[in-house]
Amino acid sequence: MSDQENKELRVVTILLLAILIPLIAFIVGLGVFKARGAGDAVDAAVAAVAADGESYAEVAEVGEPLVKFHFAVGQTALGADDADEIAAVLAALEAAPGKRALLSGFHDETGTAAVNAEVARNRALTVRDALLAAGVPAERVLMRRPAVTLGGGDAAEARRVEVRVQ
Repeated sequence: MSDQENKELRVVTILLLAILIPLIAFIVGLGVFKARGAGDAVDAAVAAVAADGESYAEVAEVGEPLVKFHFAVGQTALGADDADEIAAVLAALEAAPGKRALLSGFHDETGTAAVNAEVARNRALTVRDALLAAGVPAERVLMRRPAVTLGGGDAAEARRVEVRVQ
């Protein structure tokens, strides 16, 4: 290769790097910004609803949920047909005296993060209160922090409380 071809190749290489490096840095930075921004908003909302003294268990969910309680938009009351699910949880807890019921409240993406976290929490509290009223000791009912169900799913499925006996 001649010196002229080497110079042209160097110029093209430098020009490509000058375009690609800032583009890659921008894409990575945008991803980090979005991840931090969305996570901070949800964390702040969850912290705000937990400020009243309710404690959440830091327990990993194991296996599939035993039952799911579904709720209408913005609603926190159990339906008349949810008695069968309460009975299923009671039977599972009676069959396994060393296990606990783990409640996980979920919500869809409608509304603000703070309102959604509050609604998910209140739904889980409603299920907890129903279990306590049915005779389950309070120390056998654990609650996890409210969770967001993002994209791709049915909004009606997102508005739920899952109960696992583990």
